[in-house]
Amino acid sequence: MSVLVFGSANADLVFTTPRLPASGETVLGEGWRALPGGKGANQATAAALAGAGTAFIGAVGTDSLAEVALSGMRAAGVDLAGLAWVDRPTGAAAICVDALGANQIAVASGANMAVRAAQVEDAALGPSTVLLLQMEVPVAEMAPLVERARKAGARVILNLAPPGPVPPAMLGQLDLLIVNEHEAAWLAAEAGAAPDAMALRSALGIDVVVTRGEQGAEAATAGGLLRQPAFQATAVDTTGAGDCWCGTLAAGLDAGMDLAAAMRQAAAAAAIAVGREGAAAAMPSAAETGALLAAAG
Repeated sequence: MSVLVFGSANADLVFTTPRLPASGETVLGEGWRALPGGKGANQATAAALAGAGTAFIGAVGTDSLAEVALSGMRAAGVDLAGLAWVDRPTGAAAICVDALGANQIAVASGANMAVRAAQVEDAALGPSTVLLLQMEVPVAEMAPLVERARKAGARVILNLAPPGPVPPAMLGQLDLLIVNEHEAAWLAAEAGAAPDAMALRSALGIDVVVTRGEQGAEAATAGGLLRQPAFQATAVDTTGAGDCWCGTLAAGLDAGMDLAAAMRQAAAAAAIAVGREGAAAAMPSAAETGALLAAAG
């Protein structure tokens, strides 16, 4: 069993500010940190910390930010053998986080646009593989990979973040689509449907999960609607919380959990993550998540 993440790796430059700046405004903060990030790297880190054997396929530059981008995955034990080193700057994100934990993010894709489906060997795809993708690498590379994965019997999950067009053929080959409430609204407008899981599933013909932060998550499947409340948490920094949720969910499914149990585990991990600063640095261990689940009963 394994989780294979095909996605982005960034160096996150995090600025702590009393409030988020308005358009054209400069807001002075106390400090900044360079941390590992990128939706792909974050989700790979979360999956590995949740106990899944995890491999990451992506691309970084040969600059000084590459090791920052990879540090979270290295610490979590993610397999980086499929990584490409390219002649482009490593992806980077500028993140402002206010006193309430809300964030504002700008991303420069850099080397993430150089990741290629050919980096994934056929041997890495099979019935025991959970393939997890996001939208920070080229969709043109994801589409043939999804087709190969389905032919090999792998389970395919796409986190539509940030939202963008996906070829209908690729969409129809997904086992699960994960969106947050903002991504759900975008997708609903594109599909001509309501922004809830059941309406989206009806419009798209695939299982859909909609995460709603402190309001929990809902999943629409052939068996009906599943609802998972959020665990109580005090938000310090919500950066990467969605990635924590997705990566932990993939790990749960890889371990043989049904979707309801995997969603509960993901909700617990995300509740821990929002109480800490950073993205990859905030991801909890399997033991920490297990302790919260045990305490919740």
